[in-house]
Formats: sequence, structure tokens, C-alpha cells
Amino acid sequence: MSAYLGHLVHPVTGDKVAEEDAYLPTEVDGGHVYAVPTYDLARARGLETTDDPGLFRYRPLLPIEAGPVVSLGEGDTPLVATENLGAELGLPHLYVKDESRNPTWSYKDRLAAVAVTKAVQQGRDTVVVSSTGNHGAAVAAYAARAGLRCVVLTLASVPLAMKTMMQAYGAQTVAVEKPTDRWVIMRQAVEERGWVPMSGFVGPPSGSNPFGCEGYKTIAYELHAQLGDVPDVVVTPVAYGDALAGLARGFQDLVELGLSSSVPRLVATEPFGPYGHALQEGFRAAATVPVSDSVSFSIATPMATWQGWDALVRTGGAAVSLDDAQTMAAQRRLAASDGLFVEASSATTVAALPELIERGVARPEDRVVLLATSTGLKDIPTAAATLPEVPVIEPTLAALDAAIGEGAGR
Repeated sequence: MSAYLGHLVHPVTGDKVAEEDAYLPTEVDGGHVYAVPTYDLARARGLETTDDPGLFRYRPLLPIEAGPVVSLGEGDTPLVATENLGAELGLPHLYVKDESRNPTWSYKDRLAAVAVTKAVQQGRDTVVVSSTGNHGAAVAAYAARAGLRCVVLTLASVPLAMKTMMQAYGAQTVAVEKPTDRWVIMRQAVEERGWVPMSGFVGPPSGSNPFGCEGYKTIAYELHAQLGDVPDVVVTPVAYGDALAGLARGFQDLVELGLSSSVPRLVATEPFGPYGHALQEGFRAAATVPVSDSVSFSIATPMATWQGWDALVRTGGAAVSLDDAQTMAAQRRLAASDGLFVEASSATTVAALPELIERGVARPEDRVVLLATSTGLKDIPTAAATLPEVPVIEPTLAALDAAIGEGAGR
């Protein structure tokens, strides 16, 4: 039986919000906050699963109605024990939740599956998304599956692989020069044409589609199933806090269902530090930090969101800022030590570990999970720029030995 009550509640004011009003966030103290779906968990029989495809096996705890769902088999991604890296760092219980195994190679498929399903159930015909890559690719794929029109507003600077994926899935894709220009166009489309927003479109930022963000709760459910309980620490790259907020709600569900007695400490990794600043100074919607170009372009935001900050505060979490050199070194380190090639944004979680150990946030006895949000294959040029060129050699062992240093120092 579904635990969803059919409406949303504003997390700050407590006001009830109807579904038809849920796509426009409300302004609070100079910022914007989305209402969140509400549930009566007494209706749920534990962490009940169904025979629905993909993450919809958790349908009773998602904000959707009875009927068909839009799925590409997302979810149920592996939890990989990183034994080599963990041994190097003194973290014997270190894991990577590998979200690159989703259909479009990123965790955004979880949001897209739920948000597009909701749009279909509401009888909508067009979805629109502002994205630098993963989000747009996921929404485009699920819209194609559902037979909906998809419009993607991106930036001219995003990697070719990202633009190619969005277009290949049939999305009408256009680029602008300034990131905030996307929001201006998107808000007009939402308010004047009734297009369903799959991402945020207001400043200061609020987060994404409130129904779609519930898809991230299923990561918490899967971690509980894979570990037999919740981990102690979950480290995730963060921009506008969609996954962070969804994870916090998912872990809280497990407590309320009597399946766990605690929630993990959630850690945000970021290139420029707006969440670290908000944790130190308190959240202010219009607060910004200086930014520049970053290899972690998908999380290179100057602003924190209320939902992301709130998730960190409620879980006793932390935030760590990483520069490009740390990030790219961590990407190579994880790939070479444990065979996982993750995107630069995801590599920030690896780069953060030494600081988290030093600060006592991650301790040797803790079960620590790093959320690998996407694959490094989506931005090959950035990774390749940090690696030596592959030598071309003559077909002899002597040439091979010279190239690989075999016998050197003997």
C-alpha cells in the first residue's frame, strides 16, 4: 500500500502544498525552498518492495500513483569495497556506491525516472531541464522512453560527450553563454507554457523537481540492504543538494520504519566551498563564494541551497573543498587502486578522505560510503590532459622494456 499522502508540505513553514502548485518553489528569507512530498509511514510494511521495474520496487515510498511507470532498469547499483584504497588510508570499511551503472551512467537517472513518471501521470506533454550534462542526459532518455517532448538548456562549454548524449536521446538541445540565462528562459516556459521543470530555475537556487528528488531516497534504501544497516558516513559531491536532501529523507525513513537507529553523517564535497561556509556562518540564501573554472564543473556552484545545508545540519555532517589538482590526482588514484574510473566531481569524495580522517569525521571503525555519481568516460579530455602520452614503440622486448622501465635500477 502506498504511504504517499498525495500532497506536499513546505519544510520551513509547514504549510500544505497541492501537487499542482509544487513546481514553483516559494521564497523564504530571500531564498527559495521547495515543498516536499509527505507520507504516512504507518501504511508501509517495513521497507516493502514490489515487482515494479528499477527503483520503482520501492513504489510504496515514492510520490507516484498506481499505474505504469517510466523505467530503464535504474537503481540496484553495486556497492564496491575499495580494499586497496581503504588499506592505504586506514579505512578498512571503505566502499563506493557506483552510480555509473545506471542506464545513462549517472545517479540522475533516479531523479529522472520518478519525475518523468509523475509528469506522465499528470498528463503533461513537455519536460524542460537546465543542465551541464548528467541531468540533461538522464531526463532526455526517460522522456524518450515516455514519449514526451524534452527541451534541454545547457552551456556552450559543456563536454562534447554530454551534448552528444542529450541530442542522441532526442532532446531539443540549445546552449547559452551564461548559466543564469538558462533559468530566465526556463521559468518563462514553466509559468507560461506549463512545461514540467526537471531542474531548478530560480535564483538563489532551490533544487530540482520535488517529486524527482525523492528518487534519491532509494540510494539510502539500497545501502541499508547491501550493508545490513546504514553506513556511518556517506560522502557525496554536492551542487544544489538534490541527492543530499533525498539521502537524508531516505535514511530518516529507515529510522521511522524501525529499521535503523541512526542516520549517517552526510558529507558534501565541493570545489569552492559554499556549504562549508554555510556550516560555519549559518545559511544565508544570497551568500556567495568566489568561483572560477573547475574540472568539477557539474558541482562548481557559488551558492548553497537551503535543502542541502539543512541535510548536513540534521545529520551532523560536514563539507570539504577540493582544488583541481587534488581532484584529478584522486580520480587517477581510485582508478589505479581499485579499478573505478569516476567523473571529476565524484573524485572529490576520494580527495576529501585525508581531511575527513584528520578531522575525525571518518574513523577507522566507520563504514564509509563514497557516492560515485557518474563515470569518467563522460569527460575524457579532462582526464587525458593529466596523463602522459602513450608511447609508440618498435615491436621488440627491448623497446618495451625501455618504454615501461622494465629492468630499470636492476
